[in-house]
Amino acid sequence: MTERIRLTGVSKRYASAGRGPGALALHDIDLSIAAGEIYGLIGRSGAGKSTLLRTINGLETPTSGQVLVDGVDVHALAPRELRELRHGIGMVFQQFNLWGSRTVYGNIATPLKVAGWKDDAIAARVGELIDFVGLGGKAFARPRHLSGGQKQRVGIARAIASRPSILLADEATSALDPQTTVEIVELLRSVNRELGITIVVVTHEMDVVKRIADRVAILSEGAVVESGEIHQVLAHPRHPVTAGLVGSYARTSLSDADRAELHERFDGRRIAVAADDAVVDGPLLTRLARTHGVDFAIVQGGVARVKGRPYGQLSLALYGDDGALDRFTAELATQAEVTSW
Repeated sequence: MTERIRLTGVSKRYASAGRGPGALALHDIDLSIAAGEIYGLIGRSGAGKSTLLRTINGLETPTSGQVLVDGVDVHALAPRELRELRHGIGMVFQQFNLWGSRTVYGNIATPLKVAGWKDDAIAARVGELIDFVGLGGKAFARPRHLSGGQKQRVGIARAIASRPSILLADEATSALDPQTTVEIVELLRSVNRELGITIVVVTHEMDVVKRIADRVAILSEGAVVESGEIHQVLAHPRHPVTAGLVGSYARTSLSDADRAELHERFDGRRIAVAADDAVVDGPLLTRLARTHGVDFAIVQGGVARVKGRPYGQLSLALYGDDGALDRFTAELATQAEVTSW
């Protein structure tokens, strides 16, 4: 696939008010984002997600490293060249950032006027976008008369008005209720699917990233600790930060206190099984239990789905003689990821 965005060795350190070195916001980040994909940046608050996003359109300047957009070094551009580059990069914000004195039409039309579009072309484009984002009949409403979801639809329409090749979405659903979040995620997917726009999404919401992203990078303390295809990262997290995010979302994490309590309540052999396709989509556990004469209890766990495929973990207590348990566990381990706890 064609590469649209590449970050190489990107670090960002903010200036210190005193004599110290200043806060390190980003540390040695390498990322490659393909044209036409939706790429998620996820992490807890303060992980550096928004700072990283803003290096792509030059709103933040790295202390070191390089950011390329379609092969162009963003931070080597002269001011006029950077403004031209930004015409091809739209941005959607958490707090919408609409002009309160302008109508829906006026908010969407403004970047087109700035870009020098003629009035008839603006009218046609704005009308097309109002229909696309589902705001028919709202062209002359002002932001104060719109719901949060409607405001974000205006923000998305404005961001894609000049037909950018890239859309940056910075916590675009964080101010919305759950149902509206689903609707805005679906709209962003339509932007990607129907218009071919590459989207980079910053979020701290696992439900958002699993619904929308093709690939994902997990950030912690300014560094990318894990990245890859969304299902692979969520189903088989390699880094403790990723495992914590996935576990808290899919309800698979066991604290030390949980383990101590479960050890007292369940005296069988205890294993954890990755909830992948083989485990969830068929009777694997019950079939192997019957074959080897083993009983089991599900003592904790959860399953979620991303791109139609399951991920998660089931914690089991096993009962039977040692030989049967060994055979059950050994055969199960040939078809699923198994660990003891």
